[in-house]
Amino acid sequence: MRIRYALTAAATTAAVAALGLAATVPAQAAEYSSALKIKGVQYDAPGRDSNKCSGGNTHNEYLTIKNYSKTAKVNLKGYTVKDAAGNTFAFKNSHVLEPGDYITLRGGRGTDSDAKNVVYRQNCNFIWNNDKDTIYFYKPGGARADVHSYTKRSNDRDGNGYITYHG
Repeated sequence: MRIRYALTAAATTAAVAALGLAATVPAQAAEYSSALKIKGVQYDAPGRDSNKCSGGNTHNEYLTIKNYSKTAKVNLKGYTVKDAAGNTFAFKNSHVLEPGDYITLRGGRGTDSDAKNVVYRQNCNFIWNNDKDTIYFYKPGGARADVHSYTKRSNDRDGNGYITYHG
């Protein structure tokens, strides 16, 4: 009976592969070998969206990146964040995250501060879509550090515009 089952499983696997029906794994299900991961995103800034540099609310749209290592310090210099449309932000300066520390990447203009754990994109346009988007986070060499897709309907049940990924 075991032999018959093994042949049946093998035949089923071959048929699925031949038909191109292999299951696809959602992007956010993959785990990457990176101490740095996306902790959460405020994809919809509170209030009416206004991308004016003066008086707008793009600084209220942000991405939080955390160092989940228990021992290693990690420098963000060279890491890159992208959205599904290809909008990109590259960390050009050194920002060392201690184990368990985090940094907030905010829209708008401002002064980066390691003491306040904040980096500004120096761009007043919104990067994350309010209905759905994908957040890609890359290591300096181009390897993927983390990725998450979201839809407002599926991932933001309380409707506050914030989604937590890694606690």
